[in-house]
Amino acid sequence: MDKHTEKSVHGGDVYRNQVELDFSVNINPFGMPDGVKKALGDAIFLCTQYPDEKVSKLSEAMAKKLDVPQECILFGNGASELFVAIIHARKPKTVLVLAPSFSGYEHSAACEDCQVCYYYLKKEDNFELTEHFVQELIRQIKAHEAPDLIFLANPNNPTGVCISFDIISQIVFLCCEHRITLVIDECFIEFTKRQNESLIKTAIHSQYLIVVRAFTKIYGIPGVRLGYLAASEKMVECLKRQLPEWNVSLLAQYAGAAALQEDEFVQKTSEYVEKQREYLTEKLRLLGLTVWQGEADYLLFYSEKNLYEMLLKKKMLIRDCSNYKGLESGYYRIAVKKQEENDRLIDALEEVLSDENIK
Repeated sequence: MDKHTEKSVHGGDVYRNQVELDFSVNINPFGMPDGVKKALGDAIFLCTQYPDEKVSKLSEAMAKKLDVPQECILFGNGASELFVAIIHARKPKTVLVLAPSFSGYEHSAACEDCQVCYYYLKKEDNFELTEHFVQELIRQIKAHEAPDLIFLANPNNPTGVCISFDIISQIVFLCCEHRITLVIDECFIEFTKRQNESLIKTAIHSQYLIVVRAFTKIYGIPGVRLGYLAASEKMVECLKRQLPEWNVSLLAQYAGAAALQEDEFVQKTSEYVEKQREYLTEKLRLLGLTVWQGEADYLLFYSEKNLYEMLLKKKMLIRDCSNYKGLESGYYRIAVKKQEENDRLIDALEEVLSDENIK
């Protein structure tokens, strides 16, 4: 088992770089919906008062949308705050994460000084979670070596690969049967065709399954900070005690309530992202780059060239994935944006790769 190694680098570092096009963060290519912009503008005039500590209006709207009891939903200052709350509440001694995957899980585990173990995904398997993971978990359970808590992302980040429903169903069964807390991160699921495979309805009836989502990506509001989780009423009550008072700002509550009215916007986004993801994949492969097939609003690819620095000189920021555990130098992730922006990236890549070949 590998000990925890903190990772502090994320995408979106536009504050320390001169950037005109940021492909390093994976938010909606259409940006923020107009209805959410209006809600935020209206809420500005109410900021002289405290936010609703119970997040009542937003909770009621979310419960209705998901068709689950209001008591089974908990909101946080982004999904990150909820990950930390889960660790504080469950106090696991060992936490299992995939490699590569989102470094925020390791950051959360560090809050309780947990031992972090890794399951390495294989590039020859398209970085998919296979039956081997299930068999390894069964082996660990029998040997009394199973982790206390598992983080899984569906789709995974930075690969964009989803977990098959059969595999994830087996994992849920094993975790619930053997009292292993399973946290499923569905923060990018709205960009895929797998929304009907969400485990939210399962989570509210389980004492060991928690599903976490965020408004950040699909509604293009990372600066607002709003996430939520679905779990059993008992689990929600336990997790709620780990959060500070007034943790969800008034602005976030108004933005969230408005965002839940944007079904057409979400559908439009999903369809557009699928087409542009396929377009980008084809263009990148024509440039001789190795691209992994994902289902989210971003793509993982490999190049032997230092594309991060090359593109930064052209004021374009991409995500260097060399600091992801399980990856190394040469792996990059790019967001799927609007076609004109995607074309600018392809043109820039073609230029820097051609210049490099000439040298």
